[in-house]
Amino acid sequence: MTHSHGSEVLSELAPHSRDLRRAIPDVYAGFVGLHKAAMAPGALPANVKELIALAIAVVERCDGCIASHARGAARAGATKEEVAEALGVTFLMAGGPATVYGPRAYSAFCEFHDAETSDAP
Repeated sequence: MTHSHGSEVLSELAPHSRDLRRAIPDVYAGFVGLHKAAMAPGALPANVKELIALAIAVVERCDGCIASHARGAARAGATKEEVAEALGVTFLMAGGPATVYGPRAYSAFCEFHDAETSDAP
C-alpha cells in the first residue's frame, strides 16, 4: 500500500477544514492572522521558520501540519539537504517516533519541492 504524506493529506483535510471554518470563521481568521505574523520574514527568513514548523509537526506527529509546512518550506525555497538536517534534529529531540514521522515529512517535502522546481522556467 502506498502512502502519500503531502498533497493527498491536504486534499483529504480540505473539505473538513472548510466546514469547520464556516462554523467558526472568527477563530479561523484569528489563526490566519497569527500564522501570517509568525511566518513573516524578520530576523529569521521564511524558509527557516518553515523548517522549525516542520520539525515541530514531526515531533507533534501531525500529518496535516507536516504536509502544510512541507509545502511551505518548498515554497519558501528550503533545500532537501536543509530539510534532512532539520529532521535529523527531530530524531535527537523526539527519538523513535521521529524516525517514523521524519520520513513522512521528508517525502512530503520532496513531493512539493519537486513540483515547485519542475514548474520553474
